[in-house]
Amino acid sequence: MPSARQHDPTRSSMPSADPAPYDITVIGAGVVGAAVARELARYSALRIALVDASDDVGNGTSKANTAILHTGFDATPGTLEARLVREGRRQLLAYAGRCGIPVEQVGALLVAWTEEQLAALPALADKAARNGCTDTRQLTPAELYLREPHLGPGALGALAVPDESIICPWTTTLAYATQAVRAGVDLHLNTRVVALTSLPEGHEVRTTRGTLRTRLLVNAAGLHADDIDRLLGINDFTVTPRRGQLLVFAKPSRALVRHILLPVPTALGKGVLVTPTVFGNVLLGPTAEDLTGEDAKTAHHTTPEGRAYLLDQGRRIMPDLLKEQVITSYAGLRAATGHEDFRNRAHPGLRYVTVGGIRSTGLSASMGIASYVVGLLEEQGELPDAGRRTGPAPLRMPNIGEAFPRPHRRPDLIARDPAYGDVVCPCESVTRGEIRDALTATVPARSLGGLRRRTRVESGHCRGAQCGAVVRALYEEHVPKG
Repeated sequence: MPSARQHDPTRSSMPSADPAPYDITVIGAGVVGAAVARELARYSALRIALVDASDDVGNGTSKANTAILHTGFDATPGTLEARLVREGRRQLLAYAGRCGIPVEQVGALLVAWTEEQLAALPALADKAARNGCTDTRQLTPAELYLREPHLGPGALGALAVPDESIICPWTTTLAYATQAVRAGVDLHLNTRVVALTSLPEGHEVRTTRGTLRTRLLVNAAGLHADDIDRLLGINDFTVTPRRGQLLVFAKPSRALVRHILLPVPTALGKGVLVTPTVFGNVLLGPTAEDLTGEDAKTAHHTTPEGRAYLLDQGRRIMPDLLKEQVITSYAGLRAATGHEDFRNRAHPGLRYVTVGGIRSTGLSASMGIASYVVGLLEEQGELPDAGRRTGPAPLRMPNIGEAFPRPHRRPDLIARDPAYGDVVCPCESVTRGEIRDALTATVPARSLGGLRRRTRVESGHCRGAQCGAVVRALYEEHVPKG
């Protein structure tokens, strides 16, 4: 196995005079880019780089979504998105089971509040069947309220989609990146691409940390996929960021919600939903705001108007939910392009593949997208003698889901290492051992935000008031300075 060489984002710089160019460079270390890098790492002879402008993997759209593993029941039949969501979900379910990624199959209910929405349910069931979801069922109001007794009054029925699931998006991206790095992929963080130059043998990639050369390029830059395309003179689509604001309710709210509660979808998306999370909270959202202007791709903040809108919607969907404490809010940006399908395309003359227009289904489709991208490269004859691997080395990720045993509840772990019994964050039951592991892992946390995503520390109702000082001391003990 090639040696894993991770470039520490706090200390190292990219070697600008490296005599050995990369075979493939993947731009963007979100859930899709990390999945692509992991899939390419199956080729033992390839030298691969995974490059991201942020200080962590999965630090863009991948970290701020509704954390739902979609079946693709409402995708447009026959589209690439429908196919890759269906294939990707199947692969990711199996992968999550092997790697310990928290997944709960809670099912979804599309709730009809008007006669028009009720009349749309049979067509949605037909669309689901064409997408391979043949076990949907329409519920009467009595059946609906039996399943969701805290639902607001006035619902006329629902369509049940039993295979919809909730998942941990942070652990998923981290698992992909960890296996990629362990298989020899070079991870370059804090490395923003600023210029691309086509060469006879490939590309020169100029970044904020130096220059690298690569034979092939894969653009998985998410919100910036159109910007990367244009560096090579390609103008196939424009990303218009669509902001989705969400509210997070404290853990007592979890007892109120049994399913993912969806509205009947519109052209803008799935609308405002109520969903449990694998962390024991409940989410309300998202909004759907198309943003323009210079700061559109960095507008990750929530707004008073957005929060007020969500509370108003929640009051109708589940009034009892609003009696619970909102512990935080966040916003994610989706890469809307004005096209109904993914914008995944090979550019053979440029030795370049674009993976664009990946919106809310990117997490669910990630493994399917990765297989598709590798297939495009194989079809173009770009991977002729790469030496196919049988698969990455097995991996077991730390569990941060509530439905599965956490370290502080595992006597076997505590007996081997008492640090797993030393609870530092009482709100989320995070132990000293988990924090240490996250700071010393193959792809370590190099920010407090990264540490939260890996362990849930400071993510409870007190937001770090009880544990913040200890957490920062542990962080500073392990994270290199300078």
